[in-house]
Amino acid sequence: MNEKLSVWVAGARPRTLPAAVAPVLAGAAGAAAIGETGWGLAVLCLLVALALQVGVNYANDYSDGIRGTDDGRVGPTRLVASGAASPKSVKVAAFASFGVAGVVGLTIVALSGQWWLIAVGALCIVAAWYYTGGSRPYGYLGLGEVMVFVFFGLVATVGTGYVIAGSAPAHLWLAATAVGVLASAILVANNLRDIATDRVSGKMTLPARLGDRRSRWFYAALATVAVICVIGYAALTSWWALIALVGAALLIDPLRRVLGGATGRDLIPVIQATGFAEIAIAAGLLLAAWPA
Repeated sequence: MNEKLSVWVAGARPRTLPAAVAPVLAGAAGAAAIGETGWGLAVLCLLVALALQVGVNYANDYSDGIRGTDDGRVGPTRLVASGAASPKSVKVAAFASFGVAGVVGLTIVALSGQWWLIAVGALCIVAAWYYTGGSRPYGYLGLGEVMVFVFFGLVATVGTGYVIAGSAPAHLWLAATAVGVLASAILVANNLRDIATDRVSGKMTLPARLGDRRSRWFYAALATVAVICVIGYAALTSWWALIALVGAALLIDPLRRVLGGATGRDLIPVIQATGFAEIAIAAGLLLAAWPA
């Protein structure tokens, strides 16, 4: 039983969860910076983000597994490809996660009175499924990084801040961009690792299209944008927000690995460290706003 549970936990890809936590922290920070706090709503937003992240991970496992994309891939356990779970059960797990996100999301809508958020939530679930699902998944067309930026950057961060504060000031968009580009960087590192196998299986991710060298420089560009956005955020709110740059220091080793030509399993620590940097930056922004 414990062994079975551990397989499902591994299949949920815990290392990707920082991409769900960071935008909620950043959104709460953006609201707190103008004196608006709503920790209960923030917790509910966090539950939605986590459920969506787990759901998209299971959905990717299912869709890539039945296509054979995950055969021979380096990295965390793939439930379908490894035979650890049936495709049907993984698909059920994905939609169960989406269901949890939907129920909690409706609670947020009822509490905030922002009924238009129902459409946003539905769009998030559709985007989560069609990343690798359907007949023409956008993740296979090189749009994965863009959509991650939109949904785990702009939508999640600005959405959280708006639910709490009832507005979306400029500094909130900068916070959203900072965490969004790092969420995209996580995916770039993941897809950089898998360029060879993705090309063989026909999964033309952005790194598969850009190639190895340009993908590495793209990762570096995303990290640079995150730092610039933190500085801009501090200029619009409080210079105490520069404490978030401590989190940016966590990107030094990943940058060294990526620009140094790391491949295969040597890129796995890059994925993890980029996620930690994303959370640390968001936490720094929240800490800076705490006195407000």
